[in-house]
Amino acid sequence: MIALLAVPRFAGATDCTSQPSPDVDWQRCYFDGKDLQGKDLTRARLRDASFERANLSNAVLSDVNAYRAKFISSVMTGAKLDQGNFQEADFTKADLSKASLKNADLRRAHFFRANLQGADLSGAKTNGADMLNADLSGATWTDGRLICAAGSIGQCN
Repeated sequence: MIALLAVPRFAGATDCTSQPSPDVDWQRCYFDGKDLQGKDLTRARLRDASFERANLSNAVLSDVNAYRAKFISSVMTGAKLDQGNFQEADFTKADLSKASLKNADLRRAHFFRANLQGADLSGAKTNGADMLNADLSGATWTDGRLICAAGSIGQCN
């Protein structure tokens, strides 16, 4: 006779089928190619989640925990990522033009060939971030004062 144990579901458990909303728990979920344009994901738990080729234009990802999340080739124009934890996240080829990343933790994040034109990085932590071939033209740099010159590729000039 085999005994089956019921595992109780507790409040706040990861549910990859939950609708986008503030405080949603989407840890280790896949949303590749999904349209999340304009959605409010404030304080969401997105650790190790994947949003490759997703549309997150004008989405609100403020105060999220997106440690090691993947945003490869995603469209995030005008998105608000303020005060989020994006340590080791992958934004390779992502379009973050005009996005707000104020006070975001971007340490060791990857921005290879990302578009950060006109983005606001005021107060962001960028230690160890890979900006190789990222377009920073017109972006507000981490000091909140320097505006990167046109043609700033890989570093703010």
